[in-house]
Amino acid sequence: MIGLADLRVKLFADGADLDKIAQLADDPRISGFTTNPTLMRKAGISNYVEFAHEVVDLVGDRPISFEVFAEDFDEMGRQALKIAQWGDNVHVKIPITNCAAKSAIPLARSLAEQGVHLNLTALMTPAQVEEAAEALEAGPSAFVSVFAGRIADTGRDPVPLMAEAVETLRAFPQLELIWASPRELLNIFQADAIGCHVITATEEIMKKLPLIGKDLTEYSRETVQMFHDDAQAAGYELPISELVRD
Repeated sequence: MIGLADLRVKLFADGADLDKIAQLADDPRISGFTTNPTLMRKAGISNYVEFAHEVVDLVGDRPISFEVFAEDFDEMGRQALKIAQWGDNVHVKIPITNCAAKSAIPLARSLAEQGVHLNLTALMTPAQVEEAAEALEAGPSAFVSVFAGRIADTGRDPVPLMAEAVETLRAFPQLELIWASPRELLNIFQADAIGCHVITATEEIMKKLPLIGKDLTEYSRETVQMFHDDAQAAGYELPISELVRD
């Protein structure tokens, strides 16, 4: 089994906790950062602009993605141009559609042609990846985020779909594929195996990084120890009378 240092896929930290972002900014394993309005709301962020500027200051020159939150495409475009001004390393997240399922591809194409570094997000189908690549072709470097974890949530194996996306983007060297919303540590190795450029990782997955390559026999013993310790801590008992059969 290869170790984390041998992986080709880049690891982007996904979150909105400023303290944790500050810690990860010093971690050489982290190549970039992403966030979104849902994560920001869960973290209690109330001032989007203030938060974003703090994050930009923390992450240095590594890429960081911030998402627009408008439903109307004109307003979405205005927000995108504003966000793009926050730093040369800032990528603007544009959802593949709005809430009414109207395609954001025309907007993405326009922004790319204006030189905005985009992160086209919430993609889940091969057709969407093809549309995204064509829209971003004339622009600068950009990310295409396919939500592999959500695909897996539907009972589908995301690996073939992600492998197809890798092949689609091969003709567009300025575009990088993000394996978004991973569900387990294994996804990092799956993404690496198919040649995916980037995978995001939440705090829960980051905590599991020390488990890479762990001896399974020892892990088995530790699991047994955990069950034993928890039973002892809970004070569970089986009175002898309950064990004796008539």
